[in-house]
Amino acid sequence: MPKGMASVTTFSLMLHFLLLILFSSFHQVSLAFTSQEYHEALEKSILFFEGQRSGKLPSNQRLTWRGNSGLSDGSSYHVDLVGGYYDAGDNVKFGLPMAFTTTLLAWSVIEFGSSMMDQIENARAAIRWSTDYLLKAATTTPDTLYVQVGDPNMDHKCWERPEDMDTPRNVYKVSAQNPGSDVAAETAAALAASSIVFRDSDPAYSSKLLQAAIKVFNFADRYRGSYSDSLGSVVCPFYCSYSGYHDELLWGASWIYKASGTSSYMEYIRSNGHILGADDDGFSFSWDDKRPGTKILLSKEFLEKNSEEFQLYKAHSDNYICSLMSGIPGSQAQYTPGGLLYKGSESNLQYVTSTSFLLLAYAKYLSANEGVVRCGTSTVTGEKLVTLAKTQVDYILGNNPRKMSYMVGFGERYPKHIHHRGSSLPSIGARTEHISCNEGFQYLHAGSPNPNELVGGIVGGPDNNDNFSDDRNNYQQSEPATYINAPFVGAVAYFSAKPPT
Repeated sequence: MPKGMASVTTFSLMLHFLLLILFSSFHQVSLAFTSQEYHEALEKSILFFEGQRSGKLPSNQRLTWRGNSGLSDGSSYHVDLVGGYYDAGDNVKFGLPMAFTTTLLAWSVIEFGSSMMDQIENARAAIRWSTDYLLKAATTTPDTLYVQVGDPNMDHKCWERPEDMDTPRNVYKVSAQNPGSDVAAETAAALAASSIVFRDSDPAYSSKLLQAAIKVFNFADRYRGSYSDSLGSVVCPFYCSYSGYHDELLWGASWIYKASGTSSYMEYIRSNGHILGADDDGFSFSWDDKRPGTKILLSKEFLEKNSEEFQLYKAHSDNYICSLMSGIPGSQAQYTPGGLLYKGSESNLQYVTSTSFLLLAYAKYLSANEGVVRCGTSTVTGEKLVTLAKTQVDYILGNNPRKMSYMVGFGERYPKHIHHRGSSLPSIGARTEHISCNEGFQYLHAGSPNPNELVGGIVGGPDNNDNFSDDRNNYQQSEPATYINAPFVGAVAYFSAKPPT
């Protein structure tokens, strides 16, 4: 090849390479989210809960394609169990995930409510919709907690709008004879955490929540047992308590201590912690397993007050964080090629949102007290936790290999065929006549997009290779759930107030 031609070729290759770098940089910049976009995601992540409401809807309901539903829930058992939330894409009110959702919504407001600006009232309303229901479930009958409305086995055989429900609205409870320490202690956590949220805006309601939390926790602790054993096939395999109930007892006591400051709960944690899992590492934070959340919640006591009895929780919080950080001692987390934390094929984004929240809460505690994470000989700063959380939040919002958002209604590309009865069937306004159990399946199997957008709903998400099937029948990837959104509310609130980097 002539020398001049080689020079031209080299120059062309270098120019092409530079252009690729420039294009890549421009593309990355275009996917950086502004504070305003995070705030939009915050607004929509809270709005989603209006689409999950059961009961009589208020006049300020914003997702107007929904109507009243479940207005006689509990009546055949002579109790008022109207209200609360449907957990996901079905029409059942499951107590364990509803309570966990409430705890995480409350924790989001406690840590990052100051960043929510005009959305703080909507966040409180989302919490109150649940706590109003949980109060009824927890205080109507002594030594009894109503934990579920609806037979899931029958419900899942139908594809019906909640407004049309004619499946059995059976009521399930735990009691002294049939205990459910897991669901009861989680309900206590939800009520206690929420009491902190309403302490200033509604002191009387806050006090009511805390008193109910104490009663239901005492019930959970006195009559020990798993609700999975008491209720069997109506909660399993849907929301089986696979981790047992010890984690919820420690979690519930921790939240009552946070809410009340009562020394007896600190003593309970000190005396019972080792029995209830204080020495165990847990690496998945979910509606089932509360161990990582409890460790981080209690680590604040050590960081702020240097309380020796809480040093153990700081050490285990560090272990949890180390498990998430690639390339350092203790690392064990799996990430997709696109950088998404991957825990499992079914509803993986629930773990991503809960992990992101814990990263940010722990980073806040560390930075406020000049703390760091110790991973063997490595040191991890709070800033690194924030960076990891940001990659996960941004992935969900669209900075991923598919360049699509996994939040309905956010961005230019997002799921249109979500596994959700109310969203996929014609609304009551569009078709007033009853759509029967079996008639509804034509809409489940239809290829057209859902007629009603469940704005703000975050779906189960992509697989371990970043692939996603926008298919209503693929519930593992396309079903939204309250417990996916709840911790995300706190995470996007944080980033909405943080200057772009």
